[in-house]
Amino acid sequence: MSYIVRFFTWWNKATLSTGLWTLLYGEKVGTDEFGNVYYRRRGGKKDKALGIERRWVIFNGYCEGSAIPQGWYGWLHHTVDTPPTQENYARKEWELPHQPNLTGTPLAYRPPGSQLSTGERTPTGGDYVAWKPEG
Repeated sequence: MSYIVRFFTWWNKATLSTGLWTLLYGEKVGTDEFGNVYYRRRGGKKDKALGIERRWVIFNGYCEGSAIPQGWYGWLHHTVDTPPTQENYARKEWELPHQPNLTGTPLAYRPPGSQLSTGERTPTGGDYVAWKPEG
């Protein structure tokens, strides 16, 4: 059953084709605290189509882009060349701890004035005049 799910869905770990690509061409770079595994093209070979090294992640469980820590995010997006496993990466004082995407949950951000917000909507300033058709 697991192989059937992996064949037809991409949001549950990696598909079979991604697993095969990783097996043939991938080189494991490291693992983060959430169990996500990071790969690059074997030997750091540049991809002909991209012109840069191909890097990817295989998520531990549900594929959620917000589940990538800051250090690994920078490496995946070629902001830094050194992966966090090869350096002493220390979280900066301004970096917040990781928090998953809360959209669709009761903890999601609801701006002031939203119908789903718990606060009361601010009244209008009285400058609004409703349109009335002539006649």
